[in-house]
Amino acid sequence: MTILGLGEDGVDGLSAAARAALDDADLVMGAARHLALLPGLKCGAVEWPVPFADGVPLLLAKRGRRVVLLASGDPFWFGAGTSVTRHLAPDEWVAHPAPSSFALAAARLGWALEETGCLGLHAAPLARLRPHLARGRRLLVLVRDGAAVAGLAGYLEGQGFGASALHVLEALGGQRERRRCVPAAGFALDDIAHPVLVGIELTGGGAVLPVASGLPDDWFASDGQLTKRPVRALTVSALAPQPGELLWDIGAGSGSIGIEWLLAHPANRAVAIEADPIRADRARANAAALGVDRLTVLTGRAPGLLPSDRPDAVFIGGGLSQGMLDALWARLPAGARMVANAVTLESEALLAQWHGANGGSLLRIDLADAAPLGSRHGWKARYPVVQWSVTR
Repeated sequence: MTILGLGEDGVDGLSAAARAALDDADLVMGAARHLALLPGLKCGAVEWPVPFADGVPLLLAKRGRRVVLLASGDPFWFGAGTSVTRHLAPDEWVAHPAPSSFALAAARLGWALEETGCLGLHAAPLARLRPHLARGRRLLVLVRDGAAVAGLAGYLEGQGFGASALHVLEALGGQRERRRCVPAAGFALDDIAHPVLVGIELTGGGAVLPVASGLPDDWFASDGQLTKRPVRALTVSALAPQPGELLWDIGAGSGSIGIEWLLAHPANRAVAIEADPIRADRARANAAALGVDRLTVLTGRAPGLLPSDRPDAVFIGGGLSQGMLDALWARLPAGARMVANAVTLESEALLAQWHGANGGSLLRIDLADAAPLGSRHGWKARYPVVQWSVTR
């Protein structure tokens, strides 16, 4: 099986090896747009269905035949490549990539690709952009069609970045190639041709998401059930997220711990468990608004409800009990990290007991805020928090 990256210049842009694969093929499969770029095929052609996933079984059913799958540009950069190869053995396929849309766009705009954020938003929400929105940043964004470009412009304007310049790049590398630059605010282009990529030069007065742990509390919608900023910063630090790891956030409330875990690295995963359905919905909405819609929120109560995957770290922010700790300790793999926060005397005593039996670190967090005191100010203490962190 051959996975062939195709540019808008069709046959003219193919390497000798890619041309040979086409000449030798029994069957070519691809989107209607791709097939139209290859007139005069010597073999049969099958149009790939929509949605894309529906075509994978059709392709796998032709295992052993000389089949060519057409994909856009580089199939392994926001492309179809891994959707297919994950089902095949290494010796069952070969790929011939073409220049990616990102490479072509950078060449047109003169941008350093290694310094530019590259995102594929064909089927992803525009809020995935949120962590990337900062003045002076440049982004290259693949979108589905012209309507999606208008939606992108509206999203940027709504976030306070309407002054950003949008480089609308259509049909890169082909005879229909066109480039236009307009501000996001008041976007009015209505004749954008597919395929389209947008280069964004960000500017404006919108809020910028900090990269340090301990986001200001007002980034999260909440009914008050929220691990507040200073304690959250210490908690995320104790959880010590590493790339690609999985967190269980138990008693998630507004989802702030799981969200900051996901913001720490794009490969991280998190499952939040929250007993209150309204709070569970709020956690989902907070995650979506901050561009980490990959937060999985389970509505229920632990330890009765726990995910099947083994976690790398667990945070207990609510529902702390002897039964909870017993159940988690039995489930945690060696090397997993657990952090639990306690406010009540009973929970504090429980953590002290577990610390004595299993080690780790026990930390008391005392915070006070300046508050009006007559015509002056004094310190108003918060409830102290006791935090136990341990590696299994």
